[in-house]
Amino acid sequence: MEQLYYKMSIAGLERALPLCPLNDRLMIGAFVIFGDPELTTACAEALLARAPEYDYLISAEAKGIPLVHEMARLAGNQKYFLARKAPKLYMTGVFESELRSITTAKDQKLYLDVADAARMRDKRILIVDDVISTGESLRALEHLVEKAGGKVCGKMAILAEGDAQNREDLVYLEKLPLFDSEGNIIG
Repeated sequence: MEQLYYKMSIAGLERALPLCPLNDRLMIGAFVIFGDPELTTACAEALLARAPEYDYLISAEAKGIPLVHEMARLAGNQKYFLARKAPKLYMTGVFESELRSITTAKDQKLYLDVADAARMRDKRILIVDDVISTGESLRALEHLVEKAGGKVCGKMAILAEGDAQNREDLVYLEKLPLFDSEGNIIG
């Protein structure tokens, strides 16, 4: 089958997202900012312009990394936090939260270093990610922040997909529709 694309404007830039099947009835537009610094910077600037006051940013490994890094850089090279998919040797201990992503075949966990968690205590934490769809990654990040004693002050994403478009607690730049097996927009 020929590769299908969905063309859209994101933070003022035109991009063509390849459509990828989730199952035999449903496809999603694959949005990846890795390797696209122009888009990453434009999205970071647009989100920062709409961000509430915060003390620290947090995102989940891996696709949120370029976004959270660029937002922190543009905001004055601020410290930010990253929830990892696996504990690392340098972590002094970990908090964990479970999730199931629609783009990953199995259940996952996110881990936060206890040293980072200590810095979050009583601080306003802004959660950022590239795409919010089911909200599972978002829920796992919220759980980690709350477990650390931080206060989630906002949730932001570049794109909201499917039901996430109806969330009143989410600030996002653009809607990303879902597609049927033929590439037609269904929601």
